[in-house]
Amino acid sequence: MEETSLRKRRGDEKSIQSSEPKTTSLQKELGLFSGTCIIVGTIIGSGIFISPKSVLRNMEAVGPCLIIWTMCGVLATLGALCFAELGTMITKSGGEYPYLMEAFGPIPAYLFSWSSLFVIKPSSFAIICLSFSEYVCAPFYSGCSPPQVVVKSLAAAAILLISTVNALSVRLGSYVQNMFTAAKMVIVVIIIVSGLVLLAQGNTRNFENSFEGASLSVGSISLALYNGLWAYDGWNQLNYITEELRNPFRNLPLAIIIGIPLVTGCYILMNVSYFTVMTATELLQSQAVAVTFGDRVLYPASWIVPLFVAFSTIGAANGSCFTAGRLVFVAGREGHMLKVLSYISVRRLTPAPAIMFHGMIAIIYIIPGDINSLVNYFSFAAWLFYGLTITGLIVMRFTRKELKRPIKVPIFIPILVTLLSVFLVLAPIISAPAWEYLYCVLFMLSGLVFYFLFVYYKFAWAQKISKPLTMHLQMLMEVVPPEEAPE
Repeated sequence: MEETSLRKRRGDEKSIQSSEPKTTSLQKELGLFSGTCIIVGTIIGSGIFISPKSVLRNMEAVGPCLIIWTMCGVLATLGALCFAELGTMITKSGGEYPYLMEAFGPIPAYLFSWSSLFVIKPSSFAIICLSFSEYVCAPFYSGCSPPQVVVKSLAAAAILLISTVNALSVRLGSYVQNMFTAAKMVIVVIIIVSGLVLLAQGNTRNFENSFEGASLSVGSISLALYNGLWAYDGWNQLNYITEELRNPFRNLPLAIIIGIPLVTGCYILMNVSYFTVMTATELLQSQAVAVTFGDRVLYPASWIVPLFVAFSTIGAANGSCFTAGRLVFVAGREGHMLKVLSYISVRRLTPAPAIMFHGMIAIIYIIPGDINSLVNYFSFAAWLFYGLTITGLIVMRFTRKELKRPIKVPIFIPILVTLLSVFLVLAPIISAPAWEYLYCVLFMLSGLVFYFLFVYYKFAWAQKISKPLTMHLQMLMEVVPPEEAPE
């Protein structure tokens, strides 16, 4: 009898809790599995299907190429461990933004949000969708390159679709991410197993004299690391959605520890599989490395490779959009961007304005989009702020001792990652100076003009422009400022 009444009371409590209206704030919808899927799904995207050519082009030999892929995995893991400490110490969404704010104040944080909103995140989104489009178009234009207008139109359509899905529902975006992560692991396993079977059968000729003719200059190594690290980009993505992660003190580090070593092992084995089937020259001449692999190994079922690669890239694009929208949201919430970008959809409880803004900027990058130049442009800016953020971790060990640190990495790890970041930023500039780097720095510094006009001094004429714009967008998109969730 008592047991029956107890069950009834618990049921009543649950029904009361479920009937409580949700506040217009970001909801904690993501657990360990979804967090791991976001890391794995965002990292394994287009990179492993396009970067092998770029890494090999810079290193010019198979042996150093595999070493670069291993080094990139180690560096991504060390960087992610540093971000795990930051994420459990400062449990705010927005990735590097709140960490730079706590460590160095508003100006570096603003420059990061400015650079990320207009360069780093949308260019990454554009690269992934261009890669998706190239792989989808490849089977229809066998023997020649698909027309650029077709590739770019399909990439723009993919950006619009993904942005719409993530603006509609957090849970829908999470389900899409989990589904495509499972799909991409299918093609990863197919490529790895096929390559290992061929290797076991004695196809080792491409690994003989694997260091012969290698290019080991500082410039070539740094550019190879750039392209390899592009394939690992996403190792810090979970820090952008900390506020939506259930039990972040446990799930954030666990997702990192599970996800990144898994990706590293997959990448090394996939490169081994590629070199088992193709010589270095053949790999460099391939329009789409994974498609060439499929044509040679899986015929007549080779059509599954471009299909699953398309799933992989669209999943990575979804993860990139999911997390980047949160950075725009946090920057707007802090007053560093238009306030409307921090508003929440009344019906959907998603940062819809931030997501749609991010998608529109990415479409602009599609227009002149050349994948290799975008990768270099993206990597330079990204590692500049990665290094600055991890330097902030070192600084806060001395200036913010009062902050609780559920995870505390040995101090030599952030120091090492900071030094490697400095190398990645300076080496290509010194060894092969290019105007792109200067343009990138000038654009980042140009954010200071907007900071002082709209944020620091808040000139009256600037307010006259932003207030009516915010009001009209708020009514058009049915969004409101975020509320604090009740305790």
